[in-house]
Amino acid sequence: MTMIKLTFCLVRLPSFTRESFQAYWRGTHAPLVASVAQTLGIRRYVQSHSLASAASEGLRASRDAPAEYDGVAELWFDSLEAVIENGRRPEAQAAGALLLEDEKRFIDLPRSPLWWGEEHVVVG
Repeated sequence: MTMIKLTFCLVRLPSFTRESFQAYWRGTHAPLVASVAQTLGIRRYVQSHSLASAASEGLRASRDAPAEYDGVAELWFDSLEAVIENGRRPEAQAAGALLLEDEKRFIDLPRSPLWWGEEHVVVG
């Protein structure tokens, strides 16, 4: 089955340390996502928490890469049409608004890119 995935590269608000950001994201936001997953048709939700900056320093320098994100969230849905349909359902609109309100508490949204994509497995 081909699904669509939302990839969200998270940058924390300046008031959070990496540790406090990741603790909030995992301990508070993750259960909130889980509580509305069925309403929104989220089939899978994965958080990738970045390690301390020093862990990636050499790799970034070798590629002239920008600073890392604090984490990446991946959310899978059945289709783009299913996501669009959420915009027509009041309960899905309310669930989406609930998640956005919480995201504003810990994510620097203007600095956190997100996009829809399809996976093409190359290895594994």
